[in-house]
Amino acid sequence: MNVSRGRLLVCLVTPLLAACSVEPSGPVAAAPVTYSCCEARDVDTLYQPGQTLTVHWTVESPDEPGGTPPQVELTARLTGPFASVGDLKAATEGTVPGLVTFAAAPVRPSGAPDERPVSTIVIGQQAKPGYYNLVTSLVGDDNTASGGGSVVQVVPRS
Repeated sequence: MNVSRGRLLVCLVTPLLAACSVEPSGPVAAAPVTYSCCEARDVDTLYQPGQTLTVHWTVESPDEPGGTPPQVELTARLTGPFASVGDLKAATEGTVPGLVTFAAAPVRPSGAPDERPVSTIVIGQQAKPGYYNLVTSLVGDDNTASGGGSVVQVVPRS
């Protein structure tokens, strides 16, 4: 009779212990590739009217490959001029007369690990010297958006 109780106990406890396993029950999603703006040299350079500002997007790939590459759109635009960085930070775009905006064509990276996307903004010949607001954004395939801003200086042609 003790053997039957032992077998019964094993039959009851084994499924419970199996349910406590640490194995995943389904496929684990890989961490997505992420993009952010930009290399320091992109914003630390002094630009002149007619030059091209190149935004080198920083790519962070997951440690483990796999998963579906993200479907994202990277955008960049430059708005100004502002007389000072303080004026730029205090202003709300669209409410300051005389501002111009130069925009890069949207970039849609593939998500490949070795990909290094860039956005290019041609600073118009008519650009006046001053401080410009570089606004970058990323829109994901789920329509979520994130972005950032930097200050770029345009100086008179020499």
